[in-house]
Amino acid sequence: MSFVTRCPLWCRGGHGSGIVAMGLATVSDPRPRPRLVLMMMFPQDTQNSAMTRRKRPSEVLLGRHAERGALDRLLAGARTGISGALVLHGEPGIGKTALLDYALAQAGDCQTVRAAGVEAESELAFAGLHQICAPALDGLARLPAQQGLALSTAFGLSTGTTPDPFMVGLGVLGLLADFAGERPVVCVIDDAQWLDRASAKILGFVARRLRTESIVMIFAVRGDLDTRDVPELAGLPAMTVTGLSDDHARELLASTLLGRVDERVLDRIVAECHGNPLALTELPRGFTPAELAGGFGLLNPGSLPRRIEESFLRQIAALPPVARQMLLVAAAEPVGDPVLVWRALNQLGVPGDSHLAAAQAAADFVDFGFGVRFRHPLLRSAVYQAASEAERRQAHAALAEITVSTTDPDRRAWHRAQAAARPDENVATELETSAVRAQARGGFAAAGAFLERAAELTPDPARRASRLLAAAQARYLGGAPDTALRLLALAEADQPSEPDRARADLLRADIAFMVDRGRETADLFLKAASRLEPLDIGLARSTYLDALRAAWYASDSGSSGTMRDVARAAVAAPAAPTPARPSDLLLDGLAVRYTAGFAAGVPKMRQALKAFQDQLANQEDLRWMWFASSIATDLCDDDAADALTGRYVRLARETGALAALPLALTTRILMHLFAGDLSEASVLITELDDVADGTGIPVPRYMALLLAAWQGDEDRTTELAAVCIADARRRGEGLAPAIAGWAQALLYNGLGRFDEALKAAQQTIQSSLEPGVLTGAPLVELIVAAARTGKSKIGADALERLSTSTQACGTDWALGMEACCRAVLTDGARAEGSYVEAVERLGRTKIRPLSARAHLYYGEWLWQSGRRDDARDQVRTAYEMFAAMGMDAFAALAAHRLGINVRQRRGDDTGPLTAQETYIVKLAREGLSNAEIATRLFISPRTVEWHLSKVFAKLGISSRRQLRRPVQ
Repeated sequence: MSFVTRCPLWCRGGHGSGIVAMGLATVSDPRPRPRLVLMMMFPQDTQNSAMTRRKRPSEVLLGRHAERGALDRLLAGARTGISGALVLHGEPGIGKTALLDYALAQAGDCQTVRAAGVEAESELAFAGLHQICAPALDGLARLPAQQGLALSTAFGLSTGTTPDPFMVGLGVLGLLADFAGERPVVCVIDDAQWLDRASAKILGFVARRLRTESIVMIFAVRGDLDTRDVPELAGLPAMTVTGLSDDHARELLASTLLGRVDERVLDRIVAECHGNPLALTELPRGFTPAELAGGFGLLNPGSLPRRIEESFLRQIAALPPVARQMLLVAAAEPVGDPVLVWRALNQLGVPGDSHLAAAQAAADFVDFGFGVRFRHPLLRSAVYQAASEAERRQAHAALAEITVSTTDPDRRAWHRAQAAARPDENVATELETSAVRAQARGGFAAAGAFLERAAELTPDPARRASRLLAAAQARYLGGAPDTALRLLALAEADQPSEPDRARADLLRADIAFMVDRGRETADLFLKAASRLEPLDIGLARSTYLDALRAAWYASDSGSSGTMRDVARAAVAAPAAPTPARPSDLLLDGLAVRYTAGFAAGVPKMRQALKAFQDQLANQEDLRWMWFASSIATDLCDDDAADALTGRYVRLARETGALAALPLALTTRILMHLFAGDLSEASVLITELDDVADGTGIPVPRYMALLLAAWQGDEDRTTELAAVCIADARRRGEGLAPAIAGWAQALLYNGLGRFDEALKAAQQTIQSSLEPGVLTGAPLVELIVAAARTGKSKIGADALERLSTSTQACGTDWALGMEACCRAVLTDGARAEGSYVEAVERLGRTKIRPLSARAHLYYGEWLWQSGRRDDARDQVRTAYEMFAAMGMDAFAALAAHRLGINVRQRRGDDTGPLTAQETYIVKLAREGLSNAEIATRLFISPRTVEWHLSKVFAKLGISSRRQLRRPVQ
């Protein structure tokens, strides 16, 4: 059974059909399923038109062995439970659609969903996604509540807070996986370059996470392999579709030509068409037999798509006027609803008895069967562009009139906007209202498009500036910073109000932080904060925090926007209103820290930490959890750091604020590294990469670099350090050299190459970083390296600098770290007291790597003192701790002292399970369901089930209950 389903999302009224018609998807499924079907009834000769008598894909796919092989492999994988995706690239008419037809024809035993991007729909949020999800919507209720709500809100089925795109993506992945529960699903998406950005982003996200759901996604994209047209699909497997061979081109051309054709003309057509099947079949249609016989004036210069469009235009010009008008209305109406086309023609004054004759005349160009479908997308474009502006406006005006505002207000507003010939405040207001609805569903790109067009139609300059600013904000939130900057410049040129100027300054700073986090970003935030002070003190203080964060990333003493510059401005700002928010306490503490010194700021920073720990965080507080988590680490408060970083990640997940998740994961990974939980840090780094990929938020590879150093992996540390520094140099960010130097110093100390460790640490310490984790941790490496290379003066100076912060912190972590560093610099018997203090203090903390190093250095000192038995106890303790954590380089140092061989485990899994399987076992032991684990790992529940089946086989168990025993 083959049927058409219309996505039950936006009800279209006014044409009497009661049919829901936001998106159109063709679904093939041999099982009967309750779907809504719309069939336009025509006389038999219309239904048997040239459009409906197309050749089967196997008859027209000449050659294409490689392409068919790739598609066949995808389909075979789906039948065995393996998912996959493929992007077909190529010029217009090269045969991408025919290959999609082939895939659908070969998927006879699968469920199939066909969708297409429509140029006129490219600014309507989730228009493309509607088409894909329509057949699976009865599974919406089976999704986890958060995902179901996000997807329902995005589709306009329910109201709620703006859904996070990540949650929408996870919902779509779960929805399709559920749909594929009984039979594999094959989704083909034609003209993906015209998908709306929200849909493209979600579909790219889903395609990259397909694993074992029995789902195949095949995209056809007009463009090159660099996916400039659809950056959201970058990274997916891709194949370039090229032209046919000359022999196949001749065979195809011969099948389309009637009568005798001069061989030289055939040769010229084949040569000019470069194997493009559409050109081979369409170009000859526009010429007379005489022209084909003689070849005179056969092909004009120009690009092939342009020549194809010209051929279409010559064919269209021969149609009756009513047929041409009907084609224009069909081209302007993106939903593909024949009823709307007929009603719009009535609105234009075309008699109803002319409709059938027009449809028959245009049957070679457009099909009015289950929906309006042009023979080729270039034909739709050619029809629309061939009309005059006045004709296009008339068509859109007619479509707007027959679209009822109560059931499809956004498309009505868009048609009205396209019909407007001059500024019109009423239309602009309608578009602004549509933008609010789009943004509520998470369609930021659509909201930006509505607002940009609203601004163009706004007669008042001040109001136009406000709408341009809102459009820029929406484009920024939609991940289009370049477009946002263009709109921002237009808004600023319209002499905006003072509040709008302040908003514009803040938006410019936000964009700068998103794009490069460079030296000037903190200055931009300072400018915005200063302008906001008389307008909104709360927002101004939040902006000062933004400036501090930007200055922290820039980490450049040559910039005017240093941490100290920002702190001075914050101190001079008006006091926070009472009661103070946690973020206000945070700003006050940081302002004191960076003006009066670290020790002076400790009491206020602790007060801010307590506020974050005690108060249930809302979205505003969540925004500053990064600073709170970082301060906890800077204060060497391992309990607070562990609690806050864990809570930060949990809140980001639970509230759906997945845009905040990259920073949350970064703070949590760093805590895991300090605690020696390297396997969990590794899993979270993988998750961090997935988040960055899905959100499009650039995340430097700092955590991966530090993990490699902790593991003692020299090659990877060197590689990642170079990548991070080069990337930071491009963005103008000064943080990378400090982190890279720290990582390399840690690595070389673990490898026992202390001269190199000293050099790396010195380069790090020379940066402008204030006291905190990024100075305290490298100072430890500098002190150890200096002690081992006999540079006692360098080590003593570093210890003095370290002590200013450790004494102010006063925690076991801080004082144990200081005691360990003092011990390695101390000669003779005086060292033992410091070693004992370090071992005892660090043993009471979660900071196992530093605790293990204290045992190692104490053992080495005992060895040199001739106390071999005591030394072996300390070194063996260190070795066992390093080995358990996976710190191979330090484990090898201890093993060498003990005289034993150690197996290097880098690149190997600990035990029979992979890192991801180990993490899944951990989550299952915590009681998380498959759906909850899938959400955590950004995969589908089916993939979690597959991983657990492998875990059960490896461990020789058969149920979750048996996972309670330790994984060997």
